[in-house]
Order: sequence, then C-alpha cells, then structure tokens
Amino acid sequence: MKSDATDHPYGVSVGRLIDEFNKLPGIGRKSAERLANYVLSCNVAEANSLADAIRNVKTSVKRCSNCFNLTETEICSLCQDPRREASVICVVEQPKDVVALESSGAFGGRYHVLGGRIAPLEGTGPENLTINQLIKRIRRDGVTELVMATNPTLEGDGTALFITNLLENDNVKITRLARGIASGSVLEFANREMLADALRGRQSF
Repeated sequence: MKSDATDHPYGVSVGRLIDEFNKLPGIGRKSAERLANYVLSCNVAEANSLADAIRNVKTSVKRCSNCFNLTETEICSLCQDPRREASVICVVEQPKDVVALESSGAFGGRYHVLGGRIAPLEGTGPENLTINQLIKRIRRDGVTELVMATNPTLEGDGTALFITNLLENDNVKITRLARGIASGSVLEFANREMLADALRGRQSF
C-alpha cells in the first residue's frame, strides 16, 4: 500500500518526491526510493538541471500544427523537410510511434499523429482524435497514399477501418503495415528490422 509522504523518516519533502517518482510508468516504490536517493546525493547544480529539463519540456514542447507530432516549433522538422514525400502519409497513434518508425530508416514520407485510438470503453471517440484534421490534410495536400500504422490491436485496427471508411470516395491508396508485427503488440517495442520489413511489405487495407 502506498504510504503517505508525511510517514517518511526523512520528512515530508522526501516522501513527496518518492510519491511523485512512484507515479511514473514502470516505477515501483523501491525504484522511486532509489531515484529520490539519487537526487538527494547529487549536487544542487545537477538537481536543478534535472528540474529545469522537466520544466522546459513542459513549456517548450507542443504539437505540430500540421501533423500533431511533438515539436518545439510551429511546424515540426519532419513536415518541413523537403526531401520527404508529402503525398504519402503514415498514420500513427502516438508521437513515440513516429520515433519507432523513423528508427527503421525505411519510410520517406510524412506522418500524422492521431493522439490515440478509438476506444469506446475508455471514452475515446473519433472526436477526441485528430481524424478530422487528417481528412482535411489529405484533401488539401493531394495525398495519394495513406499508410495505416496504428497498433495491430482490436482498437488500432478499428480506428484504421473507421478512417478507411471515411475515405471511401476519395482517390487515395490505403495500405497498412505488413503483419510482421505480431497482433496485439505495439510499435514502441518492435525492433528496427521488424519495422523496416513491415514498412517495405505494406499492403492494401
């Protein structure tokens, strides 16, 4: 059971720090205590540098106004890169999926980040995602191919199918990643070779 910050023998401040670290994904109580002890043992400059980095990332990083990837500028570097094929868009759920696919080095188009996937049981509908912005972008920019790279899960496939149905009357080729990525897995944990094969072997949706 999670202890209250006031119960910690080092005092309220350390207890609160441990509680905050404990909220991070994959960080249990023991790991949170180790991180707190590291902060306590490092010098003030190092601790302030960590605090500044966290503060800066929350104030400086925002969504690209074009593709909704994370960026520190109005338009991200991938959207600004003239070497990338603007007529091919790869649709992903989260910014971390862009990072994963870019590590494969196999895709030369641009991206669109939905901000999640349609999951009615979790209260996430199409209106909560950037689907409308995607459709407008496709029609505005003359996109010829849409690569559906939502995660191969029930919700991810359902989201891809929903978008495909919206584009039924548009002249857009819709492909999806080859199923070299196991059903039920997420892009974040796939290795670069698997992602490269999936991109090269994409098929009609």
